Amino acid sequence: MPPLQPMLAKSVKAVPTSGGHSFEPKWDGFRCLLFRDGDEVELASRNTKPLTRYFPELVAAAKDQLPQRCVLDGEVFVARTPDDGPRRLEFEVLQERIHPAASRITKLSRETPAEYVAFDLLALGDRSYLDEPFHRRRADLEQALAQLPVKGPFHLTRTTTDPVQAEGWFARFEGAGLDGVMAKPLDAVYGPNQRSMLKIKHSRTADVVLCGYREHKTSTPERPLIGSLLLGLYAEGRLQHIGVCASFTASRRAELYDELQPLVVPISEHPWAAWEEWAIANPDRVPGTQSRWSAGKDLSFTPVRIERVIEVGYDHMEGHRFRHTAQFKRWRHDRDPESCGYDQLDEPVSYDLSEVLRSDGD
Repeated sequence: MPPLQPMLAKSVKAVPTSGGHSFEPKWDGFRCLLFRDGDEVELASRNTKPLTRYFPELVAAAKDQLPQRCVLDGEVFVARTPDDGPRRLEFEVLQERIHPAASRITKLSRETPAEYVAFDLLALGDRSYLDEPFHRRRADLEQALAQLPVKGPFHLTRTTTDPVQAEGWFARFEGAGLDGVMAKPLDAVYGPNQRSMLKIKHSRTADVVLCGYREHKTSTPERPLIGSLLLGLYAEGRLQHIGVCASFTASRRAELYDELQPLVVPISEHPWAAWEEWAIANPDRVPGTQSRWSAGKDLSFTPVRIERVIEVGYDHMEGHRFRHTAQFKRWRHDRDPESCGYDQLDEPVSYDLSEVLRSDGD
């Protein structure tokens, strides 16, 4: 019964080639433990918070498709097929499903229905699988879900023990919106809140424009600290917000604050102040706009003169933004801000999510 914390993963740089692992695609959605006991279905997030009310279509489908009593570990996702490409994961659309209004939840459950991909078995009937090795959990999971409908919304993730095939998935599946590969020791038990798995994610760099900063939550007038740096790239002559970089040490936060003070300018002299109408129409491209995710948070920032370029590390894009917080690498004093555009970003080759969900082939 919930609450139960899921098993976690630690990052490694490459697909391991020894040690006895099972590999699977790394899904980009909401990590979710699913509990079913007859007509009772509960969905729990990575931090054990309830997700059940947001995905009524999964609750209904679980009663039709899943074993009467089971606990699964998996990922909730939303996939769409755009007019100009193959079907792929859409994390931004998935985020929209978390809404306080019941009427909105019902509407979105029809318009952008969620799906669930299972990748581990924690319990079946009266049997707990937490102390079973992964190869046994996987075998019984396959048997338990053998009758799933081809079109979902429940799916069983594919696996392989071949590291060469896993490397192929790492290269191809990103085009369908996935963000890497997972490696699970075949003989490992399920350890809640333990980093027993390995994750291999894409790693890239980009030269971006420093546009401003936000102070750290521990900053004081006596000891001001940088919390994050706001980043931008040029597209069609406009400086667009692409994300932030953070995760500095306390001493570096203080040094950065002192270093950036000569660059601080009034907002009236900053590019983002000149395009108020455009910013309202494109809230993901300019910082400081509120959403249900940021309600109550102080999103104000200190603008700086547009003259510095930073090389950052990132894993992948979500729309026009970095999907996760970028990592500061170094200053690029040899680059002009105007030379930093979206054309430098690595674009994965499109790949159809339906192929990822297939259980046959590679």
